Amino acid sequence: MDSRVDKKHLKALPALVVSDEEGNLFDLPEYAMPVRHGNSIVLPGKKDIISLPCGSDLHTLPGRYPVGIDRRSGKMLTLREYEGMRLRAASAFLAPAYTALHTAAFEGQAGADTLPLFAYAPLGIEGDDFVTTAMRVDREVRQDCENFDQDEVLRRGKKLLERFAGNRLTTHLIENCAFTYLCPAARNWVMGRWEAPIPVSQGCNSQCTGCISMQEEDSGIPSTQDRLLFTPTAEEITAFTVPHLEEAPGAVVSFGQGCEGEPLTQAMLIEDSIREIRKRTKRGTINLNSNASLPAAVERLCIAGLDSIRVSANSLQKRYYDRYFSPKGYSFDDVIESIAIAKRHNVWVSLNYFIFPGFTDSETELSALTALLRQFPVDMIQMRNLNMDPDLYISTLGEEAFEHLGGFGIRQWMKEVRKVSPAICFGYFNPCLDSAL
Repeated sequence: MDSRVDKKHLKALPALVVSDEEGNLFDLPEYAMPVRHGNSIVLPGKKDIISLPCGSDLHTLPGRYPVGIDRRSGKMLTLREYEGMRLRAASAFLAPAYTALHTAAFEGQAGADTLPLFAYAPLGIEGDDFVTTAMRVDREVRQDCENFDQDEVLRRGKKLLERFAGNRLTTHLIENCAFTYLCPAARNWVMGRWEAPIPVSQGCNSQCTGCISMQEEDSGIPSTQDRLLFTPTAEEITAFTVPHLEEAPGAVVSFGQGCEGEPLTQAMLIEDSIREIRKRTKRGTINLNSNASLPAAVERLCIAGLDSIRVSANSLQKRYYDRYFSPKGYSFDDVIESIAIAKRHNVWVSLNYFIFPGFTDSETELSALTALLRQFPVDMIQMRNLNMDPDLYISTLGEEAFEHLGGFGIRQWMKEVRKVSPAICFGYFNPCLDSAL
């Protein structure tokens, strides 16, 4: 951590934000904020620094020391204490629609607990404003914090509980998702707009290292939310999805949510539900968020009337995909076959691409992605920040995944992708494909 940096670049950089052991955040003006790119700590580019988006959260990182750049000496230092206080690193968890361009720079202490399943963006301060390195990748405002008045969500939710009394799924979405976890999708459904969630599956055929709803008891990784405890019926699904599709602006309904396993394990239920929904309304978009592990099931859903599918992937390289997803009873080739099937049926295909700066934009990963795009013209890349302890992710993939970085950076990586696929969309949300809406 003692490599020297050019002092002339330091003056314009944000001040480092750190935490004491009680979780109180404060800035160290004499230290500039560095950032992490893969396994390296570097200087951020000025164009990458933005005000922290409204709705972002601030985190203190137990067991991690902050890394800062001494503005006087130009040295990059691990900061353990400041004026007699023991320090912790701090970071930002970005609001939806924003993709981090780097991760927070820190040094882990020996034996530190694994960080919870959030994404850890840099955190600095300029004047009175918190800043980070990120970019907005989707113009849609459907999950912007100013669009949510929780008192109104509670009022409308209570009315919906009465309207759908006895429906286990709507009760789950209202009481657990909208009221407790403040899920933006569930709250939007309650507010009668945009994309509504449809969790259906208790089980999964992956064992993702970063699964937010199910972790082994001895993993040391706390789940951020509880998984669905029942399997809904097609009647429970259609009861609320049909009115949403018929009435909501920009209407989308999506199978596959963070509070469930893999929806394709309930493919017959989804197929029956899609057919019943389309008997009642042709309006709006029916989407599936999935690991795309079962090609035959994907084909049945496409035939039934599925409009779009979002395929999750941390990597388009089989060995790194396998190390993260730990597939059970399917292979990476099945995922690619599902994409091919969806394209044959003219279904909109998005990649739910888990962005990890320093890996996603590496030369080898870019090569794997563009090879896929040349074969199958994927319509959209949804740039979702990987929610996982950065050190755990690096150890999961293996150090070799970070040995030969292309040095693209996320912005340049996007330009390189567009060279191969000029029509591709970059975004964050599942689009409404109904041109009438």
